Amino acid sequence: MTYSTQAIAAPAGSAPLERTTITRREVGEHDVRIDIEYAGICHSDIHTLREEWGPRTFPLTPGHEIIGRVAEVGSKVTSHKVGDRVGVGCMVDSCGECPSCLEHEEQFCTKGATYTYGSPDPSFPGEFTQGGYTNSIVVTESFVVSIPDNLDPAAATPLLCAGITVYSPLKRLGVGPGKVVGVAGIGGLGHMGVKIAAAMGAHVVAFTTSPEKVELCKELGANEVLITTDKDAMRAAANRFDVILSTLPSNHDMNPFIALLGRGGTYAVVGALDVMTTPFNMRALVRNRRSITGSFIGGIAETQEMLNFCGDHNIVSHIELITADQINEAYDRVVAGDVKFRFVIDAATI
Repeated sequence: MTYSTQAIAAPAGSAPLERTTITRREVGEHDVRIDIEYAGICHSDIHTLREEWGPRTFPLTPGHEIIGRVAEVGSKVTSHKVGDRVGVGCMVDSCGECPSCLEHEEQFCTKGATYTYGSPDPSFPGEFTQGGYTNSIVVTESFVVSIPDNLDPAAATPLLCAGITVYSPLKRLGVGPGKVVGVAGIGGLGHMGVKIAAAMGAHVVAFTTSPEKVELCKELGANEVLITTDKDAMRAAANRFDVILSTLPSNHDMNPFIALLGRGGTYAVVGALDVMTTPFNMRALVRNRRSITGSFIGGIAETQEMLNFCGDHNIVSHIELITADQINEAYDRVVAGDVKFRFVIDAATI
């Protein structure tokens, strides 16, 4: 059995998004049906729909930052009940059996996680999953997380991707009191990196090319702001950082940031998925036992941990709440960098 729900989808690659109807499965014994309240716009939605990361099957409804209320639960669901405010992030299922899944890192599922949109859909053979720019979604209960009551739900929506994307490497790298942490790129990801690293107790330095962002960075929680085009300031900061979290969104020269790392320091890349074309200085890496690492979202348990942490510290994203009719304009504004810092769709307008 299935049911239909209103949605916003791209009919073809690079085509404007438009209103449509999509099909969802009926609630199974381990499923949760969610009436969606808010859906975030992630830059990866745009990359995907514009086929900048490879060809896709259309029509496709994007959206992997989802918050709403539980409307129905299956007969064997124990973790959520009707009326709960819950969230869904980048994944809606995984094999549950491989080493990564058994260690609660479903994002690295050996057989391939089922992503919230654009993955082969086990419920509809031959079809692909459809995401959160819609009124309703059905998700296996183990991939549904609880949203702390004290957080504004609209502003908390980007935590389901942007929040976990920065929280996971910061936690894994031991960020906390006594650590000096840099955050490169103060956008949708970077502003969350500053907030979370500061809440973890680190001394946070925001890196930006824009002098006009200095006060804003400090409002976000940065102790200092380093203008990366200031060569003297960059030279003076050499060998200082324990961790630099790079949220820079594309191919860039890593060498100026590697030079800032102290002995054993780590440059953690979470933004750029393209090939880096500028060779990095291996000697600078080896001589100070520095590292370059990558990180990819986080598992479901860690996502819940991140949400609880943000609830404890009252951390949410800076957002601009929009209607469904503004999505295409919002996409263009994201590409132009004209947003501080995330767009969130009011699903009631879909």
